Amino acid sequence: MNTVIAFVIIFGALVFFHELGHLVLAKRAGILCREFAIGFGPKVFSFKRNETIYTIRLLPIGGFVRMAGEDPEMIEVKPGYNIGLQFDSEGKVNKIILNNKDKHPNSKIIEVEEADLEHNLYLTGYESGNDEVLQRFEVSEKAHFVIDEQSTQIAPFNRQFASKTLPQRTLAIAAGPAMNFVLAFFIFILIGLLQGTPINEPILGKLTSDGSAQEAGLKQGDIVRSIGGTEVDSWKDVVSIIQKNPENELQFRVDREGQTLQIPVVPKARVSGEETIGIMGVYAPMEKSVVASLKSGFLETYLWTKEILVGLGKLVTGQFSIDMLSGPVGIYDMTGEVAQSGIYYLMKWAAILSINLGIVNLLPIPALDGGRLLFFAVEAVRGKPIDRQKEGMVHFIGFALLMLLMLVVTWNDIQKYFL
Repeated sequence: MNTVIAFVIIFGALVFFHELGHLVLAKRAGILCREFAIGFGPKVFSFKRNETIYTIRLLPIGGFVRMAGEDPEMIEVKPGYNIGLQFDSEGKVNKIILNNKDKHPNSKIIEVEEADLEHNLYLTGYESGNDEVLQRFEVSEKAHFVIDEQSTQIAPFNRQFASKTLPQRTLAIAAGPAMNFVLAFFIFILIGLLQGTPINEPILGKLTSDGSAQEAGLKQGDIVRSIGGTEVDSWKDVVSIIQKNPENELQFRVDREGQTLQIPVVPKARVSGEETIGIMGVYAPMEKSVVASLKSGFLETYLWTKEILVGLGKLVTGQFSIDMLSGPVGIYDMTGEVAQSGIYYLMKWAAILSINLGIVNLLPIPALDGGRLLFFAVEAVRGKPIDRQKEGMVHFIGFALLMLLMLVVTWNDIQKYFL
């Protein structure tokens, strides 16, 4: 159960902040955002605020922000349609009722002659019972279609994604991955503020209850001056000497509250990869400060970004195989293992996953944010956008291939962890 809770919280946070980046920059550009969704598939929970429906969906495999104009508008009003109209206080149409008009007895029923609900925002038509006088009706920019008693806001062209400048569209798409890096940065800062950040001083941090350091009588805060007769100036020196001497007795000279003590310690042996190293059950010394936490946030985000990019490079060059990738099942299993190590390890794991999500989404692959940004780059070079139908087809094929890859990776995960 703890694994389920940890996975849901981490996954939800990563997707939420990613999609929030898209939502905020899209709204700032004036784009009508119809839906902000966490997950795919059937709706589990939803509510509407202002123009946007916020939903949680059944399948926890991502999320999306549905912006007006990204897909063809599904509701059309064509000549010959009989529709009902309702008006706002300014006399503009604010509701266009397409069916079940008998449930709206106060509506004005017309037969449509002409409709422009994208650019000039008007309707012309003949009122029921008076087919001789053609009337023109101005339509509010925030008017709604009503079909099957469900209301959907119209999308004038100036509220559609395609109407915005190239920089505005680029920012709206790039903001999603960018938020994942920002989230990781703040998680690392929070870890530093709560737990502290390592300092490279030869001072003993927290001791484990089963470590050889505590068994020997060392204490947290002891300042190490020498080990086995070798002077030490940093925590790295301490770690290096300990790791090189598994099960060898080492004489520690430490300063404690103004006294100099000589304490023998025998580091325990632990297998790490193909070698055996010494450990004595002591954490690095920590300091808690805003400045140190900020530095740690920047450094950890940079180092993990670099590490993940190196891994992706090895995957492209064939040094990693597809069997080494993990999908949702593998991430779920690893989240359970990390959760058992403590809250700070879980927070760090969330930050690493957030960076990974940001990087993967920036890859120039169709259907991902990076693929869309690649089309924007081509548009900038050409001076005009690529045909939307062709671009849509490329993204559709890319999405299908991504789903196929996810199935393969998920099957590999099931074989690794459950079979």
